[in-house]
Amino acid sequence: MHPSRSSIRRALALLALTAAASTAQAQTAIVIGGALKFDNDAVWQRIVDEAGGRRARFAVFATAAANPERAAAQIVEALRRRGAQAEAVPVTPRLAPDALQAAVRDPALLARVRGATGVFFSGGAQELIVDTLQPQGRPTPMLEAIWEVYRRGGVVAGTSAGAAIMSRVMFRDAQDVLGVMQGGLREGVEIDRGLGFVGPDLFIDQHFLKRGRIGRMLPLMLAKGYRAGLGVEENSAAVIHADQAEVIGARGALFVDLREARTDPRLGAFNLENARLSYLDRGDRIDLRTGAVTASAEKRASSVLDPGASDFKPYFKDEPFYADIVGDNTIVQAMAQLLDGPAAELRGLAARLKPGPDGARGRDAPTAFEFRLYKGADTRGWFTGAFGGEDYTVVNVHLDVRPVRVASPLYEPIAPVLDAPPAPSAGER
Repeated sequence: MHPSRSSIRRALALLALTAAASTAQAQTAIVIGGALKFDNDAVWQRIVDEAGGRRARFAVFATAAANPERAAAQIVEALRRRGAQAEAVPVTPRLAPDALQAAVRDPALLARVRGATGVFFSGGAQELIVDTLQPQGRPTPMLEAIWEVYRRGGVVAGTSAGAAIMSRVMFRDAQDVLGVMQGGLREGVEIDRGLGFVGPDLFIDQHFLKRGRIGRMLPLMLAKGYRAGLGVEENSAAVIHADQAEVIGARGALFVDLREARTDPRLGAFNLENARLSYLDRGDRIDLRTGAVTASAEKRASSVLDPGASDFKPYFKDEPFYADIVGDNTIVQAMAQLLDGPAAELRGLAARLKPGPDGARGRDAPTAFEFRLYKGADTRGWFTGAFGGEDYTVVNVHLDVRPVRVASPLYEPIAPVLDAPPAPSAGER
């Protein structure tokens, strides 16, 4: 008896799927820090290559997006331009409740996802992803299908909201960094369960440097028992295989190591001693278990910056104070300044500073936080101009954070001296 045409087609499809899956790397999570530009070939092409190159097949979820149809179409086009097959999976909370419940159980949609070698989550609001795919912490059949792709060696990639869901705990809605530092970590409000693709021991945050999110990552890591955190910058990505990560794209990521950190509960507010920070630039790699960093080839072509070496000559001369340490990219600027400068330590402040006379003089403002960055025997780094700018990799800058009080208002206008002679008019000058 000869096999039927349908059975031959099924066998060929199975062979194609097996071949595509075999070319994908084992359980690859690609964490994108948000604001991913469609011309960022380094990231988009890597996503496709990790999922099998020309044999890659992507299921695209724009569940988090305000306009899921448009977001999904843009992502599908970006993946197809790099050689992958891609199609949108219409699972979005914009559907009516009954239709949404049907969609996450639809056999045809589930088969489409299981047939993929990669899954891509768009940006938007991460709570929409977990509320749709994991309501009340219970995985839907659609989430189980995504996990099947991942477990058999596929890729799960996500940008912005799609990055936030990668760890077992995520920020649900915590735009106020200082509010988190002051204790705003309520379950189901600021924080929630993530989907956990990077495993139980690594915390992920996104838009990290642009939005100064070091201030919210540290309290969450302490509260939830994390010892390792990775904050990925915009238009950049971390490609994670098991305990290894490589940074690609426009900028980099900050690795936070709390293995030797301490906190003092007697202070009654968030505080931390001896955290270690490492800034990874594009092309750098890190062992997430040990914190060991391998700099990019461009960095290794230059000399190691070792502040403890007898022939170390710092490039920077000043020792600045950072009035807004959780400002745009400030934490990494401070780390580079410390590495390549003369100071043993630098300080900065995270606070809501009232600039005018609208507060009672001498009254304490709400709790603020001093950041003390300092060099240790293990502080190292590299510098290169190969990327067209001044790019540093900085390894093992130590950090203490302590609560402080600041005066409110911070400053007041100078009052005129009543018996001073009048200033000359313009014509008299």
